[in-house]
Amino acid sequence: MAMAFKMATTGMWVADECKKSFMEMKWKKVHRYIVFKIDERSRLVQVDKVGGAGESYDDFTKSLPEDDCRYAVFDFDFVTVDNCRKSKIFFIAWAPAASRIRAKILYATSKAGLRRALDGIHYELQATDPTEMGFDLIKDRAK
Repeated sequence: MAMAFKMATTGMWVADECKKSFMEMKWKKVHRYIVFKIDERSRLVQVDKVGGAGESYDDFTKSLPEDDCRYAVFDFDFVTVDNCRKSKIFFIAWAPAASRIRAKILYATSKAGLRRALDGIHYELQATDPTEMGFDLIKDRAK
């Protein structure tokens, strides 16, 4: 049976697989990104999709639905000007204009709880269309 922990402020639950997948991404670098989805009926945040270590930012953005909200984390690797390899984890709250009002409210009110559960996030973005989370924006923020 899957385990979950409750976010006290919203009554939402976060599946243990969310934290487990995030820790695998953060420490073992086996995932490039993780997309999370709220099951409205059970009020459970769960893993919707995981991108392998070799996937690109473009693969990640294509994995987000055009008409529904999601949370996501993306592990951005880069090389600094003094040739050091670095990694920054971005938390993205995806709420496209075409999504239902109820979904937008649900995701907005439970974002902080999930974010607290995922320890080690460097930056947060709120995006309603792909231009608000473009690769250049991510790159500029990370450096």
